[in-house]
Parts: sequence; structure tokens; C-alpha cells
Amino acid sequence: MKSTIGRNCLILLLGFLSLGAIGGGASLIISPNGSLIGMPLFLLKKSPFHDFLIPGIVLFLLLGVAPFVLVFALIRKPASEFVEKLNCYDDMHWAWTFSIYTAFILIAWIQLEMMFLQAVSWLHTFYMSLAIAILFVALLPAVRSLYQKSS
Repeated sequence: MKSTIGRNCLILLLGFLSLGAIGGGASLIISPNGSLIGMPLFLLKKSPFHDFLIPGIVLFLLLGVAPFVLVFALIRKPASEFVEKLNCYDDMHWAWTFSIYTAFILIAWIQLEMMFLQAVSWLHTFYMSLAIAILFVALLPAVRSLYQKSS
């Protein structure tokens, strides 16, 4: 029972991240000048980017589409030789490992965003907390046991 509650919580956290990142990333891809979501280009003055297109694509794919795929992979546990090659935990299903990767990607994303913007907002704190929550839930023994490969 505890394991399915933990798993469902992990799925909800990743789903929430995915929806927000798909929406935000798509907005930045559609409107690279940031006008669609009210982000002025001067925010990028200390970054290597001239507009929001590349950050939008990265946000959309890594923190939007990838967690969306993970939601289904955590439910169905499909086998995949390709992604298994990127799994650094041989005893765990790749979907669980990629949940951990996603949390670290989100942490790196927020850190880079704060560095480039040279500012911290409540959204940075919120998404950093979300990354920590994803890590915490994924590392719960009951959740780990669901994704442990049988020997």
C-alpha cells in the first residue's frame, strides 16, 4: 500500500513538472522574444542566449516531454535496451533512474536560470522544492522496491 502511494506521488510530481514545462517551453518556442508569457529579452543579457528559443526547446524536451514519458514508463515499466545503456543503477528499472536524473536536471536548470538572471523568485524556490520532493519520493524504500529488478 505504501509503495503504491509513493509511486503515485512520484507520478503526480513528474506529471505536474511535465505540464508546466511543456506549457512554458512551448510558449518560449512559439514566441522566442518572451512576449507570450511576459518575459522581456533583457532578462537574457547575462546569458549566452539572444532570445528564448533554445531555452524553450530545452525546457520543453528535458523537463516537459521527458517527464511525461516517464509517467507512463513508471506505470508500465517497459523494457528498453537503448535507455538501459544510460541507466547507472543496474539493479533498478530505467524509469526510476531517469526520475532521479530529471530531478537533477531540474536543479541544474533552476541554478543556471538564477545565475543568468542574477535573481531569485518564489518560482525558483518552488521548483527547487519540487526537485527535492521528486528525489525524496523516488528514494523512499517502498518506491525503490517497486522498481528493483529481480535477480
